[in-house]
Amino acid sequence: MPRAVYLCFLLAVLMLPAPMAWAQDPAPDALAATDRLRVYLDCDGCDETHIRAEITLVNYVRDPEQADVHLFITNQRTGSGGRQYELSFLGREAFDSIEYTFTHTVDPVTTTDERREAINDAIRAGLTPYVLQREPLSAVDVTYAQADVADVAAAMENDPWKHWVFRAYIGDIELELESNRTVFDSRWGIFADHVTDDWKLRFRPYFNYDFVRISRDDDDDVTSSISRHGVETYAIKSLDQHWSVGLFAEYLTRNDRNLKHEVELLPGIEYSILPYDEATRRAITIVYQVGATYVDYFEQTIFDKLQETLFRQRLRASVAIRQPWGNIFSGLEGSHFFNDFTKRRAEFFGSVSVRLIEGLSVEIGGQFEMIQDQLNLPKGDATLEDILLQQRELATDFVLSGSIGLSYTFGSDFANVVNTRFD
Repeated sequence: MPRAVYLCFLLAVLMLPAPMAWAQDPAPDALAATDRLRVYLDCDGCDETHIRAEITLVNYVRDPEQADVHLFITNQRTGSGGRQYELSFLGREAFDSIEYTFTHTVDPVTTTDERREAINDAIRAGLTPYVLQREPLSAVDVTYAQADVADVAAAMENDPWKHWVFRAYIGDIELELESNRTVFDSRWGIFADHVTDDWKLRFRPYFNYDFVRISRDDDDDVTSSISRHGVETYAIKSLDQHWSVGLFAEYLTRNDRNLKHEVELLPGIEYSILPYDEATRRAITIVYQVGATYVDYFEQTIFDKLQETLFRQRLRASVAIRQPWGNIFSGLEGSHFFNDFTKRRAEFFGSVSVRLIEGLSVEIGGQFEMIQDQLNLPKGDATLEDILLQQRELATDFVLSGSIGLSYTFGSDFANVVNTRFD
């Protein structure tokens, strides 16, 4: 079947609201299990166990080298708070000339089960042209209904919320009680987002409070409380497929960093070397920001300041690639204060995950930060309690971290079996 026919088939399916369905139990004249289409499932954020349990007319293999089809799925958050999944079907061996990609959007109000069923429906639709080349027609049951595209467009045009989405959260509230130790951690806040093709807006107040008390028999209790509250907001305007401009503002109060009040205003511009519509798979971006920061400190700093206004600029370049062979994320960032050019910071970061050969993958990550801009450090020596309870930021010239890992999978080619006992 020519590639154009496959694409026309998929286009017709994706314009329809009711998903394609496969018969869950193959017909008696279906192919033997070992002869069925072999699929390598490569999806970050999917319920792979559910996919294998529900879509049973194909064989799942543990490595792409063993597959007839490499199914590569990425996703990104939509402006409404939903998820847009991009599914790439990469044919191999006898199907190596058949490749196509389409997107499938899931509403923000869907439950976890509805979301994973929507992904399964999209997978069925995309795999059907391959399956029809292997299985008899009686093994596949296809149903669909006509979509009213005009109704969908009208609903978007008459949106009473005007593309604003709000999310309130109370998360990571933790209380730990021991005979001589009490720990309480809490995080809560609100997201208000407005996303269209032309604008990306956010207003986000957040609140974080941590408390620790340690009881001592022969001395006073040791207590520590750390608060980190703030407001983050931005307005980003799309100019074209490569350029965008933005205005970023933030308010922060944080006692463990000696920041009573910090207000920052940073206009910026971003250039994407690749078109923005390729960002889910690969992106190379350069961001430049310049602006002012007003700071009011809890304690006098090592530079004898209780408050000051600072001007600085920041440049960041990054590369993000997610492909069937692996992932790469890397970049560098530098900034300095105009008030004193010796007060600067530079950061290099990167992570690589690559599938080397059949079954063998390597993951390498690291970060190196050169720090010469700790203007907020308070005068005086830190006590042992401050250090152990992390109540006070310590002076440092650099931060270096890194990791490396290898994984090797071998054995049976098949990954069909689903067993959820003790999961």
